Amino acid sequence: MTDPNALVRRQSRATAQGLFLHDAAADEIEDRLAVVNKSFTDTALITRFADPWQNRFAARDVLPPDETLALTAQGNDLIIHAMSLHWANDPVGQLIQCRRALRADGLLLSVSLGGQTLTELRACLGQAETSVTGGLSPRVAPMADLRDQGALLQRAGFALPVADAMPLTVEYRDAWHLMRDLRAMGEANALAARLRRPTRRAVFEAAADLYQTHFGNGAGRITATFELVFLTGWAPDESQPQPLRPGSAKHRLAEALGTNETKLHD
Repeated sequence: MTDPNALVRRQSRATAQGLFLHDAAADEIEDRLAVVNKSFTDTALITRFADPWQNRFAARDVLPPDETLALTAQGNDLIIHAMSLHWANDPVGQLIQCRRALRADGLLLSVSLGGQTLTELRACLGQAETSVTGGLSPRVAPMADLRDQGALLQRAGFALPVADAMPLTVEYRDAWHLMRDLRAMGEANALAARLRRPTRRAVFEAAADLYQTHFGNGAGRITATFELVFLTGWAPDESQPQPLRPGSAKHRLAEALGTNETKLHD
């Protein structure tokens, strides 16, 4: 799905001002770590943008999100996968590598963009390109939704998996400023199947008009949605809570609810 070389080029042009989503994501990760009753000494940070993260988490290892992660088996007790999983060609493989690098009862915290991200821009670009050129090319990455990302944790073998999302709405002057901001974020189109020739300006002009018409905020500006999806999982350990075997309950549900249990009619 992703062209790794194109992605590195796009991300190398990111600016410090464009990384505001990383700042928001790092704030949330800090809050989540604050309520974990456990100390971590060997933290690995997986990101291509270390500056918004390393100052907050003092990671021992800072690694790029390559397809093969430079992690050591059972070498870390905390791994933070920061704003990279949505570009991974093998997200399950990324999580499996993280689990293998964690010691027993080690913690993974991942944050990435989710499926509601840039739905407005995706719709407007698709409609504009179809009307102007009669064709359609991929322009916004097909990011996984919350349920699918949560399922990745279970497939990767994590215990106590939790997935949740935080939508953010950002205002821009117009679609041109939004697309310029995406370049500053390092989130411009890096899809392997992207159009390899320059896009006609008429496509972007039509998309900007559609955006203003359908997603204007009534004050001459537009809104864009970014969805941050957070994944939390633990490397399995015997000390963790374990589910009971089916049929092993010692009390009936009716007792807990304070009601009478009746049989169903045939």
